Amino acid sequence: MIEETKHGNSEEGYERQDLAAQGVFAFLISLAVGGVLVYFVVWGFYDFMDARQRSHQPQQSPLVKQAETDTRIVSQEEITKFPQPRLERNERVEIKGFRLKEEQTLNSYGWIDEKTGVVHIPIERAMQLLAQRGLPTTPMAGTIPSSAVNIANQAAERSDTSGRSSQKKSQPPK
Repeated sequence: MIEETKHGNSEEGYERQDLAAQGVFAFLISLAVGGVLVYFVVWGFYDFMDARQRSHQPQQSPLVKQAETDTRIVSQEEITKFPQPRLERNERVEIKGFRLKEEQTLNSYGWIDEKTGVVHIPIERAMQLLAQRGLPTTPMAGTIPSSAVNIANQAAERSDTSGRSSQKKSQPPK
């Protein structure tokens, strides 16, 4: 069973003595007046500080040339004077050009340094060559690394026709 409790109010509905509409309107009007008042106080404060700052500026030399144009407008010639990297004007167009240039480099032949004979090849061809030749490896443990002295010794042994080096190899160690 549901119990009904009574709180001393026999009427159903809402309480009529909460807050009148006049109080809500008075609050909103005072909020608007306060906002306008704060706006003018802050504006006056900034105006005062700006005037104080201008009065304390050192006097410029008469030899300094005054800017005759609006410095916010920049001509194309002045842009090229500014060093790289520059801000982008149109991101989509500039990134498209950059990606096109990169694709052309990846898929074409060309010189990197013509004096030393360094070239670049297409990425597909480089992958084919790598698959055919394999990655360069380090020599296994126990092998003699190639050096100018070792290469010269091996060449000398191959060019020796006296037969002494072959006799040394065929004799057992003592």
